[in-house]
Amino acid sequence: MNAPPAPGELAREPASGAVLAASRFSTHAQARGEQLIAWRERVGHVVDVVPSRGQIEGGFRGQIDRYAAAGFSFTDCTTDALVLERPVARVSTDRRRDFAFHLYAQGDSGLTTGMRRKRSADETPTRIIAMDMNQPFRVERPACRVLSVFVPQETVDANLPYAESIHGQGLAPHTPLAQLSLAHALALADTLPQLDAAQAAEAMQVAAQLLLAAYRGEARLGERGRAAAQAAVMNQVRRYVDANLHHADLTPSTVVAALQLKRATIYRWFEQEGGLGAYIRHRRLREAADDLVRFPHLLVTEIAYGLGFNSASDFTRAFRRAFGMSPLDMRARALELRRATA
Repeated sequence: MNAPPAPGELAREPASGAVLAASRFSTHAQARGEQLIAWRERVGHVVDVVPSRGQIEGGFRGQIDRYAAAGFSFTDCTTDALVLERPVARVSTDRRRDFAFHLYAQGDSGLTTGMRRKRSADETPTRIIAMDMNQPFRVERPACRVLSVFVPQETVDANLPYAESIHGQGLAPHTPLAQLSLAHALALADTLPQLDAAQAAEAMQVAAQLLLAAYRGEARLGERGRAAAQAAVMNQVRRYVDANLHHADLTPSTVVAALQLKRATIYRWFEQEGGLGAYIRHRRLREAADDLVRFPHLLVTEIAYGLGFNSASDFTRAFRRAFGMSPLDMRARALELRRATA
């Protein structure tokens, strides 16, 4: 079941007609005595905040960014210590039936209680924990930054037998899938503001499949888990390449070494791009095209050398092969279009 919109949420609609809802809230602008109350009102459509006199009088720092598309949602939340409850009365009266996977980028999950648990269940705070919104819980957590992926119940049920059994269950933080899930969530927090609805939904689905694969505890990933892991790693590579385009020593070997990945696997995954080397070259050329327009007074040679090309002639030949025109012709055409639309 789709999550209801958060208060104050805005919808962003790209040309495709899909909708990405996005919102931001902070207690910073509130008077000190009103900050915790404002936070309760903000998140109260999902969970109850248990107030303390000290927090009301002393103030409460909290900020949350939320994105939602295609039944999935993602939040990036930083708060002071607080107590959260989702009592059975709330569960019985609202319509929340998704799963919330909390990934702690700073701090940990604190103490989670109020659930049916095995006597042997580990109560140690964890970096990743799953919560079934169809079951009650109480969380006492320290100051933290937590990234949350909300996944529709039908998606979880389709991937996990006895899905309700993962409620309140943490993941061992040092497993490869747990580490990949946290890295992907951190990347989502950085990139979601630039994505359209379709891209955002795909990125959140990848996050969900990584987490579900981790909770399945598969030593060998199933098809969906493998696809999600591949997508997450390839996105990690792409982000690294984009962040280092202006470094002359950026090569396939340096990428693999920096990210500690298996060379043969990464090379195979980028075969459709013509290879990782070809992908790096294409991204540099695409960045050069943007620079030619953004900086019309910058010499072509400066752009070429700044993006790791050995000479202006090598750059011009590669640019012409990629885009069918020289760098100067492309710059002139772009400036004409800009004047025409000014």
